[in-house]
Amino acid sequence: MSTPRLSVEGVTHGFGDVQVLKGIDLSVDPGQVVALMGESGSGKTTLGRIIAGFVSPDVGCVELDGELVAGGGVFVAPERRGVGVVPQEGALFPHLSVAANVAFGLPRGSQRPARVAQCLELVGLVGFEQRRPHELSGGQQQRVALARALAPSPRLVVLDEPFSALDASLRGEVSRHVSDALEAAGATALLITHDAGEAFRMADQVAVLDSGHIVQQGAPADLYDRPATLAVARATGPVVELPAKRHGDAFQTVCGSLPIQDVGHDAGGSEGLLAIRPRQFAVSHDEQGLFEVATSRIEGELIRLTLLGSDGQRIEIASLRPSGRSDVTAVGTRVQLRVSAAAAFLADNHKS
Repeated sequence: MSTPRLSVEGVTHGFGDVQVLKGIDLSVDPGQVVALMGESGSGKTTLGRIIAGFVSPDVGCVELDGELVAGGGVFVAPERRGVGVVPQEGALFPHLSVAANVAFGLPRGSQRPARVAQCLELVGLVGFEQRRPHELSGGQQQRVALARALAPSPRLVVLDEPFSALDASLRGEVSRHVSDALEAAGATALLITHDAGEAFRMADQVAVLDSGHIVQQGAPADLYDRPATLAVARATGPVVELPAKRHGDAFQTVCGSLPIQDVGHDAGGSEGLLAIRPRQFAVSHDEQGLFEVATSRIEGELIRLTLLGSDGQRIEIASLRPSGRSDVTAVGTRVQLRVSAAAAFLADNHKS
């Protein structure tokens, strides 16, 4: 079994009376990209700073390639850890050219220009060597920041919300450039983000931080289809939270009875919520249906519906838009609502 590139064990850290991280365990293998997700204020950036060496943990340890760099009375300075950092704003030196920014952390010598050229090729910015940061777009600046982080061949790259300052229309394009560059360099990276699309697009594994703990780590598909908590379900994409009661071999819901054996994640208990993804819903026109469409609005590939049940219960769903012309989602239409049973069941103690 190979040694992890990064190993975080039992890391706890607080500010004053507020404990932000509570016994964090995290592992990243060589060549792997792991995304660390969580709400604003969850401690993502603090953990990244502990790993990079800018903050010392109160409790716990950090190892890089099996070498203890923090904890147990040991603290290795940031410049000696071999960790490259790409901050939110890029933090380029405005008075230096692109080439000089990339070369900043490299030792002087005959190999320096070749390494700068290699890194700029990795991020797709050959020909930009003599430009200054103010002559670049926001996305280009972030790619230069990545090239600068990769230039010394670090053991690990920490990317802290690297696309948060970009327009939404640019994030996808720039994140693909960055992802391709990391793969081409064979880099090991920790991506700190609150954007599920960004995490799923770039990462081999995703870890979700909630209330000071990593509550689930795994492949993007596992977290999306089998969330362990409601926080994971919410963090990883649109979700409908459907009240459910366990009765024998099925869950009873307003959508009917769903067989238990097909449930993706079962947290136990007799009452709770089914976390259901948009693609699991289907509506069909049915004059005898239990629901009436109260509101209907289109959001890209989805259509968001408010359904009013015959007993007065309201349920919000987001369904894939039906193909072709259809009046099934018109306000006032009576419909039958169906849902696949491959949903995550989260018991009452996971509701918050």
